[in-house]
Amino acid sequence: MVKLEQVAWITILLMAAAQCVGVAAAQSGKASVSAADLKFVQNAAQGGAAEVALGHLAMQRASDENVKKFGERMVTDHSRAGEQLKAIAQSKGIEVPAGLSAKDEARAANLRKLSGAQFDDAHMNLMVKDHEKDVADFENASKTAADPQVKQFAAETLPTLQEHLQQAEKIAPEQFNSRMQDH
Repeated sequence: MVKLEQVAWITILLMAAAQCVGVAAAQSGKASVSAADLKFVQNAAQGGAAEVALGHLAMQRASDENVKKFGERMVTDHSRAGEQLKAIAQSKGIEVPAGLSAKDEARAANLRKLSGAQFDDAHMNLMVKDHEKDVADFENASKTAADPQVKQFAAETLPTLQEHLQQAEKIAPEQFNSRMQDH
């Protein structure tokens, strides 16, 4: 029987393979965006892939139902945004990174070592930090991106990321408070 974690990694590998096919098709043309827009697109794609992977991990390992539901939302929302961004990148000949960065892989490996409340706390604290950075990056791109499609993508995705941040901030203290009441 295939474990949920194996399904999650198979999904990630299939997404990475699909990105590679798209990158190969897009490499015939050069990126037609500014260096700042290029960096934003690449970072957003890789960050989104990390959120999907970490969301799958939360769905498997979280002990708190709110953390599991948050993980599900990360998978759904970041997969959708990733597909939109991938289409924009391909149309512009932008190569997006396939798979997780070494930093994100290390974060996932560290989370895999945890369970129960320790996992929940570490995961939600990471989600708060990641989404604080995401919101700042997307706010900046929504105002300063030179490419209209990149700017629109950032502006349209920003409210969802702000919701993620608010939800993560709410869940993170709930984790701590519920444990304090148990003791």
